[in-house]
Amino acid sequence: MQLLINPLAGPVDDPSSLGALSALYAYPDQVNQGLPWLRANMVAGLDGGARLDGVSEGLSGDADKRIFGVLRALSDVVLVGAETVRTEGYRPARARTEFAAARAAAGQAPAPAIAVVTRSLALDLTAPLFTEPLVRTVVITTEDAPEERRRAVAEVADLVLAGRGSVDLRAGVAALAERGWTRLLSEGGPRLLGQLAEAGLLDELCLSLAPLITGGDAPRIIHDAEMPDVQRMRLVSLIEQKGFLFTRYLRHLGSETP
Repeated sequence: MQLLINPLAGPVDDPSSLGALSALYAYPDQVNQGLPWLRANMVAGLDGGARLDGVSEGLSGDADKRIFGVLRALSDVVLVGAETVRTEGYRPARARTEFAAARAAAGQAPAPAIAVVTRSLALDLTAPLFTEPLVRTVVITTEDAPEERRRAVAEVADLVLAGRGSVDLRAGVAALAERGWTRLLSEGGPRLLGQLAEAGLLDELCLSLAPLITGGDAPRIIHDAEMPDVQRMRLVSLIEQKGFLFTRYLRHLGSETP
């Protein structure tokens, strides 16, 4: 890996090391004061497609998976849409020995929880995500979701009710923060990321650009979002490895110069 831009930290001799990546992607201090910070981690091809052959795996590479693992290891909870859970075959996050001491010192569980956002509750409750998690899976749904399904989900996961008709993501994120989970990571998919951006909840975007032109009809990383206004972001780090670019953007504050 070659670190091209890193104005927020000092020199990094080996940006591929877990220590360097952990420092580079550290959450801001506000998370220690009970204030949530939501980052998204997504991958796309050069023509903007967020999937290849229906899944994001085809766009990934070794370095992308390494950063993916670090971002998970730093987080308290991973927010993901039900469609992505079904399509990508989501499993529980695992504990990683390399991060055990740092997570314990920060008061974190051995692994992040997975929080699934779904209105329909159309989930396979026999999947490992619900039967084998180190930290009990959370399901965020609506107050008027089918009662029978809500009862079934509540047997294998923690149920958070937020909104009616559609999931109120602001309320959902607030409920996670009330548990002390202020380091939030969204892994999509594109529709959920669009809803988070539309709700003004996206503080940070970690976007991996694969050196591929895929064509097809894959969605962009943000799909079907009715944005009230353009959200400006500022680049704070850029890493290159074998043609892949790993970018990190933070929310642009109004007092800053674009």
